[in-house]
Amino acid sequence: MTVVGIDDTDSRMRGMCTTHLASEVADALVAEGASVDRLLLVRLNPAIEHKTRGNAALAIHTDCDPEQTFELARERIGNLSETDDPNTQPGLVVAPGDPAELPSAVVEFARRAVGEHLALEEALVLLDEAGYSHRGWAGGRGRIGALAAVGAHRALSERTYELIAYRERERWGTPREVDPDSVFAAAETEYPDVWDTVDRGTGDTVCVPRTPGPVLYGIRGDDPGAIGRVAERIESEPVARRTLFVTNQGTDAHLREGTIGAVENDHAYRLDGTVSNPPETRRGGHVFLEIGEGDDRLRCAAFEPTKRFRDRVRALRMGDRLTVCGEVSEGTLKLEKFAVRELNRIEYRNPRCPDCGRSMESAGRGQGYRCRRCGTSAERKAEIEVDRDLDRGWYEVPPTARRHVAKPLVRGGFDGPVHPER
Repeated sequence: MTVVGIDDTDSRMRGMCTTHLASEVADALVAEGASVDRLLLVRLNPAIEHKTRGNAALAIHTDCDPEQTFELARERIGNLSETDDPNTQPGLVVAPGDPAELPSAVVEFARRAVGEHLALEEALVLLDEAGYSHRGWAGGRGRIGALAAVGAHRALSERTYELIAYRERERWGTPREVDPDSVFAAAETEYPDVWDTVDRGTGDTVCVPRTPGPVLYGIRGDDPGAIGRVAERIESEPVARRTLFVTNQGTDAHLREGTIGAVENDHAYRLDGTVSNPPETRRGGHVFLEIGEGDDRLRCAAFEPTKRFRDRVRALRMGDRLTVCGEVSEGTLKLEKFAVRELNRIEYRNPRCPDCGRSMESAGRGQGYRCRRCGTSAERKAEIEVDRDLDRGWYEVPPTARRHVAKPLVRGGFDGPVHPER
């Protein structure tokens, strides 16, 4: 067996897509008489500054000879990569051997790449130690992701799937022709095995990208058969090819357990804490709150693109006990989801006069409360139980705002009730 790793061949401005290039390499291998067992689409650390939109690296598992595979992949990458973009630095790695039996150091590198920042120097040392063939273009930073993709088969503890439909080349850069009604109808037939195809709250077809490039749509889910049935029901312009990828999308693979006082920027966490400052809506519609106590406090944010999720955040109060998930950037955790563990249902109000029913007023510092009309008094504020607009359990951003690697609540496996967005 031979494992091919490819990364960083696309461009934010000029388009292209590394998944498409990997699909082309796979087709070329088959044309040479080889077989392809699977293609992997691996989402790496979403906080990496050099990423394009989804920070995906690709792997191909084939029975083709490693040397022939390397030459074939090298030619395709050299011809198709968007290296005119100064931010594009493609990388290619070819490793001989069964993908389930690759060295532990390569597997560990792949695990770390999903949640950490790794240096090209470290990747090059490991490549030389393993004896893998590799090539970089325009700096070759993509060899980090390519090596991670090579080790991903063993590194992934949870797998999902995506079927990507590609456009005919002459249509690249033109408006996509996909019937939205057919997408919504198709999505309904296989939900929840197929998820994040549409956003029923905003009316968006989430599976159809807006960026330039070859992708027409991508259907994600847990069941390849269900994914295929959804794709068949979508009415669209002609499809040049469809390719099924094994992925780590929708798995929360990027999250690490942590504590509020020990978080680092550009890493994603799952943290427990209590709301210490109530939600505040600021200019632009962004909502901020604070969790923790004493010196160990962390600002959390639900930014405007998370839309209706912000209403869930606004409904929180001081004293609510939470688990929060998201990436920390510049000292702020960008909320992807949160779980209400315990709601503070107690509110303290000025006591009411037992004679006239009016609200008492402060009688002065440390002197309790007094009714100005009746002269009655009370020592302290009244403790009132209030209704809350939240229940215990997990809440998440809508599909339009979900990161590729973030796990939708509908997939299950969460430690509490779930309130999915769809």
